[in-house]
Amino acid sequence: MSSRPEESSSSELIAVYDRAGREVGAADRATVYREGRWHASAGVLVRSLDGERVYVHRRTETKLVFAGMHDCLAGGVVQPGETPKATAIRELAEELGVVATAPPRPLAHLAWDGRWADAPMRCHLYAYELRSDGPIHHQADEVADGWWWTDAQLRMHLADPEWPFVPDTRVLVDDLLS
Repeated sequence: MSSRPEESSSSELIAVYDRAGREVGAADRATVYREGRWHASAGVLVRSLDGERVYVHRRTETKLVFAGMHDCLAGGVVQPGETPKATAIRELAEELGVVATAPPRPLAHLAWDGRWADAPMRCHLYAYELRSDGPIHHQADEVADGWWWTDAQLRMHLADPEWPFVPDTRVLVDDLLS
């Protein structure tokens, strides 16, 4: 999410949104999460150039939210004054070391009003796709491991509700996979 370890980024300012998806201010990340304020995140599905595989990764155990869970989006929260697309491009480079040579293609936007750690988690999710075969370079503070899977392999794992997969991406997955 940021280039700093997750524990120290809890005081990082992030954009605060309203339910309609408009940026209305900023607050530190810990406050946004603790109080369940609306915010926004953007993520990029990295699909191989041939379109046959997606990059799946496991988050580190030090993440503030969804620690140790799997995800198929490289992404993070939107900073004040930043567009979701700019966030997606920044986070892709930070987390996976992939520099977008073309703008990522928008895939989905969803307002997720869920729960995490017995607190409300309200987030506007913006998903994009970028075609790339890498190379992939994990940011050690953010990504513990990663691999390429076909859509079928990912769907097989997602069929198990106990498989530790990031819940906000899980609600988007049908819009993400072909």
